[in-house]
Amino acid sequence: MPAGESRSPLTGTVALPERVRSPWWELGRRVLAALAILAGTVLLVYLDRDGYRDAGDATAADPGGSITLVDAIYYTTVTLSTTGYGDIIPVTDSARLINALVITPARIAFLVLLIGTTLEVLAQRGREMFRIARWRKNMGHHVVVIGYGTKGRSAVDTLVNNGLDREHIVVVDPSPVAMADAHADQLAVVTGDATRRGVLHRAGVAEAEQVIITTGRDDSNVLAALTVRQLNPDAWIVASVSEQENRPLMRQSGADSVITSSDAVGRLLGLSTVSPTLGQVMEDLLTYGDGLEVAERDLLVNEVGRPPQSLPDQVIAVVRDEKVYRYFDPVVTLLARGDRLVVVRPSKELPWAPRPGTHHEPIADEDD
Repeated sequence: MPAGESRSPLTGTVALPERVRSPWWELGRRVLAALAILAGTVLLVYLDRDGYRDAGDATAADPGGSITLVDAIYYTTVTLSTTGYGDIIPVTDSARLINALVITPARIAFLVLLIGTTLEVLAQRGREMFRIARWRKNMGHHVVVIGYGTKGRSAVDTLVNNGLDREHIVVVDPSPVAMADAHADQLAVVTGDATRRGVLHRAGVAEAEQVIITTGRDDSNVLAALTVRQLNPDAWIVASVSEQENRPLMRQSGADSVITSSDAVGRLLGLSTVSPTLGQVMEDLLTYGDGLEVAERDLLVNEVGRPPQSLPDQVIAVVRDEKVYRYFDPVVTLLARGDRLVVVRPSKELPWAPRPGTHHEPIADEDD
């Protein structure tokens, strides 16, 4: 397990996706439920109309004030709305029991449906606004991933597997499918075109520490890189291009690192054809958590002054003063404080392949 990564306490727990419905659907469902309560109560009062008396319509010919269907509708509406003019009243014991045991609970349910809908909509909007405000307040030095296709998801998986919290990743993509995938991966999403400044502003690009650009079009990647660099001159931008000829243009657009996806895949295919074994090893190096992995780590105190070839990890490059040297370069014949190592090592934790921070080894910093 990589340094900084912890096993989730919810491992093995079943978590079903949240059912998201339109607010109009929810409102319509509640209105229909309220109408059903209204219609049922009208029918109940009308069927038991002999137990009610309409004092307002009592005449010499009809001293009891018999109840019609219109009277039943009128009585139900004023009763459920708690208006209660009292002109139509239950006079028999059965009618009073029905009012106490049926119509009163129906009145409460009716009010809960109508008033509760309004309160829920307002509360939901308030909660969402509070969540977004809190998210923006806590956001900073995060990673923005522009484009959540195959490459974007793989990039996020690699970041998470190396200890980055999902709460510090923001996805920008205009596709509803990508938004659903990102939400399923517990990621914040800003829906929109990443070539527009407003969309990138909402994603917090100006405060981002790193930006990964992986849309499906090279021209969109170039324009997105230009916009990101304009908003944040200090961000580390990693971008992908499909064609090698667009690599210099992407560099000029402000990308610090450019990955040519078609050339990389083509080279891997060629190596696998010429030498299936070599192709298998290269695929192993690119696969996280299985077999071998390529990693960058700090130099430990007990490694200072030693040649790169003598370390337990297979050192392939040394980073010194922000420059990368191959392990056989005469400049890095002996390792010095402040160096960083690019190594090939087993993906599993092994005592003889120390990872800084996992065994409390002291780091050989320049300040020591």
